[in-house]
Amino acid sequence: ASCTTNCLAPVAKVLNEKFGIAEGLMTTVHATTATQLVVDGPSKGGKDWRAGRAASVNIIPSSTGAAKAVGLVLPSLKGKLTGMSFRVPTINVSVVDLTVKLEKGTTYAGICEAMKEASEGELKGILGYTKEEVVSQDFMHDTRTSIFDHKAGIGLNDHFHKIVSWYDNEWG
Repeated sequence: ASCTTNCLAPVAKVLNEKFGIAEGLMTTVHATTATQLVVDGPSKGGKDWRAGRAASVNIIPSSTGAAKAVGLVLPSLKGKLTGMSFRVPTINVSVVDLTVKLEKGTTYAGICEAMKEASEGELKGILGYTKEEVVSQDFMHDTRTSIFDHKAGIGLNDHFHKIVSWYDNEWG
């Protein structure tokens, strides 16, 4: 699986097991990778014009199969998640922004409690948890595949929440 799938899957697993995911949209804000161009030029294959733009000076909308791939590792989520990517001009570390509609209502504090519990239990070493005011570079060389950011998420109501989780796309 991709680094983005590896970040999304633990978070989706916890949410789905504790509260049930009715549906969700995922966006990854993804650091530049070696496949991107340094200067404007023709895209590889000539079909994705945005991919031909200079990675060092642009935020580039792109596709990702990460959300759909989660349905392969967590079959109960098949068809419930989809997503997209923004490639940004940073060297390393990316973040998943997951907006979900939950089947069973809970507060954002309830979600945070479930993530903390999972990060200290069955997903220890895979799912991390932080309450610190972090930025991307704080996760350089972090071996965990997903670090839930307590302070970055928000809830609109008991069924609709935004979850944020970081990952080192070249390491974890």
